Amino acid sequence: MQWIGAALGAVMRLCYQWVQNYGLAVILFTILSKFILFPVSLWVHQNGIKMVRMQARINRIKIRHFGDGDAIAEEQGKLYKQERYNPFLGLVPIFVQLFLLIGLIQVIYHPLSYILRLPQDLCQAVVGAAHQLGGIDAASSSAELLALDYVQRATDLTAFAALPGMTQETLTAMLRMNMSFLGFHLSGVPAQVGGMLLLIPVLAGLASVTLSLSQNVMNPLQREQGRAEQMGSMLFSVGLSLVLGFFIPAGVGFYWIWSNLFTIGQQAVLNLVYRPEKHIDYAELADSKKELAQYQSVGKAAGTRSKQDVQRERADYKRFFSIVNKHLVFYSEKSGFYKYYQEMIEYLLNHTNIIIHYVTSDSEDQIFELAKKHSQIRPYYIGEKRLITLMMKMDADIVVMTMPDLENYHIKRSYVRKDIEYIYVFHAAISGLRTLRPGALDHYDTILTVGSYIEKEIRETEKRKQLPAKKLVPCGYAVLDHMAKEYRAMEKRAHDVPRILIAPSWQADNILECCLKEMAEELLKNGYDVTVRPHPQYLRRSAVKLDAIMEACKGLNKERFHFELDFSSNVTVFTADLLITDWSSIGYEYALATEKPVLFVDTPMKVVNSEFAQWEKNWEPFDLKVRRSIGIALTPEEVKSQIGKSIENLLNNQDRFRQKIVEFRSENIYHFMESGKYAANYIIEQLQKKKHEKEERQ
Repeated sequence: MQWIGAALGAVMRLCYQWVQNYGLAVILFTILSKFILFPVSLWVHQNGIKMVRMQARINRIKIRHFGDGDAIAEEQGKLYKQERYNPFLGLVPIFVQLFLLIGLIQVIYHPLSYILRLPQDLCQAVVGAAHQLGGIDAASSSAELLALDYVQRATDLTAFAALPGMTQETLTAMLRMNMSFLGFHLSGVPAQVGGMLLLIPVLAGLASVTLSLSQNVMNPLQREQGRAEQMGSMLFSVGLSLVLGFFIPAGVGFYWIWSNLFTIGQQAVLNLVYRPEKHIDYAELADSKKELAQYQSVGKAAGTRSKQDVQRERADYKRFFSIVNKHLVFYSEKSGFYKYYQEMIEYLLNHTNIIIHYVTSDSEDQIFELAKKHSQIRPYYIGEKRLITLMMKMDADIVVMTMPDLENYHIKRSYVRKDIEYIYVFHAAISGLRTLRPGALDHYDTILTVGSYIEKEIRETEKRKQLPAKKLVPCGYAVLDHMAKEYRAMEKRAHDVPRILIAPSWQADNILECCLKEMAEELLKNGYDVTVRPHPQYLRRSAVKLDAIMEACKGLNKERFHFELDFSSNVTVFTADLLITDWSSIGYEYALATEKPVLFVDTPMKVVNSEFAQWEKNWEPFDLKVRRSIGIALTPEEVKSQIGKSIENLLNNQDRFRQKIVEFRSENIYHFMESGKYAANYIIEQLQKKKHEKEERQ
């Protein structure tokens, strides 16, 4: 500290000799330090810009290895080495400031030694005399300040003039040393002196806030920091300012005020000398941050998981990658999705010894209970975030999924193996043109198609977009097959009073929201029993709306009208004599499985595909075609006046509609009741083919 004090003391002495005022000397010292250290500041500024320039690539690394901290650190280290970037250079300004503060504190505490350059023995003699005459604390770190203050206030200087080595010139310099600036005595400690000096720590804190806010805008590196990091830096700086301002001589706080203010100007000069916008692609940086944010937001909607689930996920993740030569992997978003795979998995279990690795993001997925009965099933619980990394590191021959938009968002094809065959399974017997986003299936290798209409849509899309042809495997629809088997196995009973099931979709302006009460009143007036079964997603997403709708329907006949909120069974669906829906796929599944007609209400169509309007001009989507073939469609306005007559028509002509439904099903749905067999046989053939190819390569 003495060496630092000696170096900075020489500069401070020079400044004081020029201006003959301690406050002005501190300001001049601050300016000189910024000027002398400008090359270092420019070097740090360039390093910060280099960091921001690399940030887009770092974000891409975080995306590519999302959730894998070791891989991210390794790739980031390679990038730093390639770009010759040293992250520790960001600490240089902190060390410089500490260096200056430590030195300045030494200088301010020892004005006799560093500003007046008194010999050490004379300094000690002055302090000793002030101690004997004025009672100052000679052991205090402020001893020289206190001694100087006592000399300037003393009426009798005889004892000081008689000290060995003291000259009249030295004594005069001590008396003339001006430690004040605009009424502030900079040698005093604000916490001890109080008064006007208390403004010093306040002004130091305000200067720190001003610097932090300006750096958040002007400094290219600090501007890219998160709000929390920016706030943390500001709070640290303000805290340091208050400590320096209150408990150390005011000269240090005075320096801190001007240092912060001059740093703002220095940053403006740095930005002019080395312009950030010339070296940073801000558009690319914004795109990478947006994409990374999408990854980071995954799984947040699900809420906080239990400690047990987190530990279980970690163990399952490790177990999944501990197994080599995985041939077949299924992925399910949640428990209810098993029904889309059920038929093919059951066929594989009954006809092969293939190990089925089943990954699910639902910790309570039914697959865990099924695995207890079937040793061929190996289940793994992997949450949505860790799933990103698992998919990137996937090592298997075939991966079967119901999740569209592979590669378009956070779920990517494997970076480890390029020869994995990704198979898509539809989870609704409806048009993909309406319900899937553009390009949702572009990165799948194989599609298990429900019917001929799906094949036509995919081939036409490939033709229009000039995409490579995918493998289209005619399979059918597992949910439909399972429903049909379940329905045929149940006991059928005729109802004295026809039962009507209202099963809307969950989209906005569905039957519940636009015409439920009017519809129910007409149905009850015509003597039907009515059950309303909201879509599970509507119950989950719009519970408040549903409560209001149920409240509005309280006045209806309670014996013949009720809501069903338990979706664990299909009994209500199967026993209904007629189903009413809008755009829910339950309408098609109900009709094709039970061969009973459906009344459709043409509420506003939910369209996910932004290109649907272009298709609709020259293409009749399956969803529109099927409504005319398996039932009757009404507009919401026609419900009150025509629903009674339409239902009577459907119920009285069930045989005719049954024939139309069977014909439509045979023309449009592949392999009814056998979808699992065809899907499983394709998988078996592909695994055998991959095995032979591997043997030939060896």
